[in-house]
Amino acid sequence: MSRVRTWRRLVLTVAVIILAVIIYRWISLERLHRVLPAEVTSTPTPTPAEPTPTRPPVITGKIDTGKIFNGITVHSTIETPEGADASTERGDPESYVLDLKLRARLPVANKSIEELSRVTPQLGTLLPGLTAMIRPDSVSPLYKDLYATKAKMLRENLGRLDQLLSRHNFYDCQTILQLQHPQTHRKALLLQADMDVDADGSDSDRMPMGPAVTTNFKPFTSYRWQKKTPSTNPYQPAIEEKLRRAEEDAAAKTTTVDRKRELRTAITQLRDEVNTLKKFSFLIGATDPYIVIPGTFARSHEARVGDYSVVVFGDKIYPALVGDVGPNDKTGEASLRIAKEINNLATPYNRPVSDLKVTYLIFPGTADTPFGPPDLDKIQARCQTLVDEVGGASVPLHHWENIIPPLPTPTPTATATASASPVSPGPSVAPEFATPSPTPPGSPGPAASPGSTFAFPLASPTPGR
Repeated sequence: MSRVRTWRRLVLTVAVIILAVIIYRWISLERLHRVLPAEVTSTPTPTPAEPTPTRPPVITGKIDTGKIFNGITVHSTIETPEGADASTERGDPESYVLDLKLRARLPVANKSIEELSRVTPQLGTLLPGLTAMIRPDSVSPLYKDLYATKAKMLRENLGRLDQLLSRHNFYDCQTILQLQHPQTHRKALLLQADMDVDADGSDSDRMPMGPAVTTNFKPFTSYRWQKKTPSTNPYQPAIEEKLRRAEEDAAAKTTTVDRKRELRTAITQLRDEVNTLKKFSFLIGATDPYIVIPGTFARSHEARVGDYSVVVFGDKIYPALVGDVGPNDKTGEASLRIAKEINNLATPYNRPVSDLKVTYLIFPGTADTPFGPPDLDKIQARCQTLVDEVGGASVPLHHWENIIPPLPTPTPTATATASASPVSPGPSVAPEFATPSPTPPGSPGPAASPGSTFAFPLASPTPGR
């Protein structure tokens, strides 16, 4: 009996020991699991000899299809015909295809005064001579070229949906007509479109402090002339700083070959811009009345930079110059000065007229050379004469007032003496008066006709203003 008890005790002892070992092992594993992740992440993982397969990138996030297609109406269908097994179809590039087909109807140009008046109701009344000038074959080849250029741009950018022309910009031109008055033989190019805003341009001679710079601002316009004073263009220092940084980047040893190639192109362009700003003055979008024509127009004989023009909107006629050249595939653009006069809410980002209700009348071959600062009175008088040669207008042309603040009058030095006799300055005259100096504000420059009124004030006002 005692022997049985001994065996029971022995078995119980062994069972307790086994149970204790199991519990201890379990506790040890738990502690190891808690510590192991930190220790594993702290040691570098060896690079595998063979590349491991990775999942291809996927497009994530919410995408607004309407915004991608930039105002284009989208008709979408999905076809799922039966194919081969998945492995075969995955390897066939033609098994998963997106077909892009853009259908854009080309518009027909307005050809009659009745069609033009549907866009600008008072056009026939404001310019009664247009009726006699419009013929069935008056549509300019520029109209067909314009929409051919638009179609070409669509084909080139079809793979870049974000760069396609919007519906608004594709249909931005109602008509382009070549006109000639039967009696005076005065030619005119009539364009009906909307009105975008051009705020470009700068002229340190008239406005040393430039307006605020917008996103797409350029201190140049195609209409330019030789500077008349040594004043620095207000936008020149910023371009010179860009040039300095580009040159430093190109000279750095760490710059890649491709990057240096890009920088060489940029440096050449920036140097040209600096030299241009040093030599020339330009129209100012915020103060000068001018319109913009497509590049294809400028390369033809139908319209050139510097030609006189008028802008018709509502019941008013605004005299202007052709002052800048824009993209080949867009029409209908005027300076911020004209845009603000038509709609006070206009800004470089907000067009004054979105509908195709603006008529631009350009008089080819009327540019006065050499170019110079805009003479507001001369622009109005010259446009009035040209309008009279195409039958006249039923309302007076808009009169542009100078809105550029006058420059401060320079104070002469105390050593300067006035001489009543018209002789060359002697030693008693200060050096700055004895040498030729740039034309000061308030007096006509060498290229100006006597009695002209520039966009900055003269010493004496012109009679009749």
